[in-house]
Amino acid sequence: MKLTKAVAAAAVLAIGATAVGAEGANIFVIGGKPDDPFWSRVKKGAEDAGVVAESQGGSVTWLGPQNYDNLGPDAAELIRQAIDQGADAIVGPNWVPEAMDPAFEAVVAAGIPLVIYNAGGIEAADRLGAMNYVGAVDYKSGYAGGEYLAEAGHTNGACVNTLPGAANIEAFCNGFNDGMTENGGTGSVLQLPATAFGDSTAVAQAVRAHLLQNPDINAMFAIGDQDTNATISGVQQAGKTGSVHVCGMNFNDSILANIQQGTQACAIDQQGYQQGFFAVSILNNHVVYGTTIPTREILTGPGVVDASNVDLVIAGVEAGAR
Repeated sequence: MKLTKAVAAAAVLAIGATAVGAEGANIFVIGGKPDDPFWSRVKKGAEDAGVVAESQGGSVTWLGPQNYDNLGPDAAELIRQAIDQGADAIVGPNWVPEAMDPAFEAVVAAGIPLVIYNAGGIEAADRLGAMNYVGAVDYKSGYAGGEYLAEAGHTNGACVNTLPGAANIEAFCNGFNDGMTENGGTGSVLQLPATAFGDSTAVAQAVRAHLLQNPDINAMFAIGDQDTNATISGVQQAGKTGSVHVCGMNFNDSILANIQQGTQACAIDQQGYQQGFFAVSILNNHVVYGTTIPTREILTGPGVVDASNVDLVIAGVEAGAR
């Protein structure tokens, strides 16, 4: 059975079990750009969970920025829009705390249930008065990449940061560097402007130049699937294929093909679909039934995808579950 059909079947069961008079929640979800491959999976998870809310008369509304050039203030404005539009509950990532915290505090002050997801961790949820955190721990995700590469014998790694100032991205790189250094290697950061995020040409050129200037680097870590592909391209342009191994956050079809073909060592999976699905489900059930989840911090990662399990992951993708 396809996942979407399973969700629809669950929605039918939920309709039958709904108490008379129960109303679905109007849930607003703050996420990434519409054309960002990772965030499209998060959005699908949120919308699949929204099938139940819609069956009860509720809705799920997705709000995302058009670009990441002014990430914190733009995301804060989206949070305020959700409040103004009468949200019964809000899901949001704590990407840039100094810019976004006041908006999240306004959510809680208005008595609107809040779940932090994807970025910020349980620390952000506790600080802001949110119900819970759903997602991976960003530092641990980066650490897993650094640890994997260092244990594979790569001694000098660089994290490609194309979103400087975003707390989750900084945590990815900090974790990667510690994963390298605590397992016998060294780590550093290749810092690029935010305009480079998703710009394959800019990232590839920067990686090529950095590798030629720093010939001792034999491992690279990228913070998203688009940047991972661009990093691999930069490695190839520098003539370093086979000597510089690449790991990156998240995956898409091309990333999985890279791992199968041996041009990429690993991908760190934070299960974006699960992030959207669980966050919306928790809030809908809370608003409609008053339920709470006693486990605080629902972790969806990190997991490592490499040659040992890539075929199983591809099967999950084909089934609509990954």
